[in-house]
Amino acid sequence: MPRPTRLIRRHGRFALDRDTAIRATPGAQGAARLLRALLRPATGLPLPLHEDGRVVLALDDRLVGLGDEGYALTVNEHAVVLRAATRHGLAHGVQTIRQLVSPTAMGSRPVSGVDWGLPGVDVRDAPRLPWRGVLLDVARHFQPVAVLRRFVDLMAVHKLNVLHLHLTDDQGWRMPVPRHPRLTSVGGWRAESMGDGVPHGGSYTRAELAALVSYADERGVRIVPEIEMPGHARAALAAYPHLGNFPRRRLPVWTRWGVSDEVFGVDDAVLEFCRDVLDEVIDVFPGRHVHLGGDECPTSEWESSPGAFRRVREEGLAGPRELHGWFLRAMADHVAGRGRVPVSWEPIGDPRVVVMPWRDAADARTALDLGHDVVMAPHRSTYLDYPQSADPDEPAGQPGLVVTARDVYHLPLPEGVLGAQCALWTEYVPTAHHLERLAYPRLAALADALWAQRPSWTDFTERMRAHTGRLSALSVPLSRKEDDARSPVPPC
Repeated sequence: MPRPTRLIRRHGRFALDRDTAIRATPGAQGAARLLRALLRPATGLPLPLHEDGRVVLALDDRLVGLGDEGYALTVNEHAVVLRAATRHGLAHGVQTIRQLVSPTAMGSRPVSGVDWGLPGVDVRDAPRLPWRGVLLDVARHFQPVAVLRRFVDLMAVHKLNVLHLHLTDDQGWRMPVPRHPRLTSVGGWRAESMGDGVPHGGSYTRAELAALVSYADERGVRIVPEIEMPGHARAALAAYPHLGNFPRRRLPVWTRWGVSDEVFGVDDAVLEFCRDVLDEVIDVFPGRHVHLGGDECPTSEWESSPGAFRRVREEGLAGPRELHGWFLRAMADHVAGRGRVPVSWEPIGDPRVVVMPWRDAADARTALDLGHDVVMAPHRSTYLDYPQSADPDEPAGQPGLVVTARDVYHLPLPEGVLGAQCALWTEYVPTAHHLERLAYPRLAALADALWAQRPSWTDFTERMRAHTGRLSALSVPLSRKEDDARSPVPPC
């Protein structure tokens, strides 16, 4: 899981035992470390590196036909040979080896009495779409780095390759910015959540985020950071009131869900602040894409702010509502000037920006016609904060919809899009257990739909019978129905 492009079963079987060693060619050492780290807890096998090892991992620039993430794997009774043109291709191949060994090999505790080995196969594999992502909202409910690493591990099992990290919002600011320390010391904490009387907060250090980037990269996952602007800014305004439209006003970090009316002001000091923040983000996160947010931005404050009307006149805009696009275009210019690709939830009048249509799948066609690259994120089929069934034991979620694994599998994918992603907003997701319960098996459905060359829901449900065993070995919390191999996915 996901379904390989081509898998041919061969005679024979490769036995894994205490004498099995790994040979890694130059550039493949990271994949060798990953394979050893993933197999050792359950199997207890040392799998040392040795020049005569019969498990061979190799970077091979002749495999360019399989793209940046493809790999070729051959297993017979004599050897296991994994080749790829890139490190990320090797990382995906390592996950395939892991799945071929046994579901019990996925666990974190020693398993005794098992004859470990791999069946004979020839695999040539590459994804159908390059963007296969998940948004994780750590602003509404903060999650420690250990939880993020575990989340990356589970993504990597499914060959999902983009972790979209939602770092700021009205309810909390998690991104450290040395020039503006109150963003985390003040903006990272709220007094309560929806009247529960329990303070909540937290933030990451630069070192933690840099280490997370490296950890994810070793597993074939890149991180896209999101800093919300010009709306969803209440936490920043609590830290630095002068960034708002009414600088003398003092506001706490927002304690309710939904969207606060308070947004960034539009004077030069605010723009300079946002550039400072984006510069820090770019320094910490080396990936190509930086998300600027841009959604759900009320304009009522601009419509009553003298400073906003002054900016409207200076820029020759038709009115305060046009400040939204103007603000985001200024930030997109800055991100592009630093050699990165800006991302937003909606078109902003700049075709360089990657757009993530979330309101309606039909919005993708408009964005494509405007020249944007598009990543699909329509909420009716990708928002995992909605419950995945109407069962009484289903955890609490965002009201209004049910999004099943089948809905995710059949998300709209117009011709020409980069791919798609699911979103796990966390207003109703306070714990890591709840997080994973909502994520799976729906993220397995997303992974298969975006990787497989010919996605088939029927085929997916059949393969989920084996994959549910892997999820159980990984201690992923599943509903009673999902834990029953006879019913591996929620009813539709």
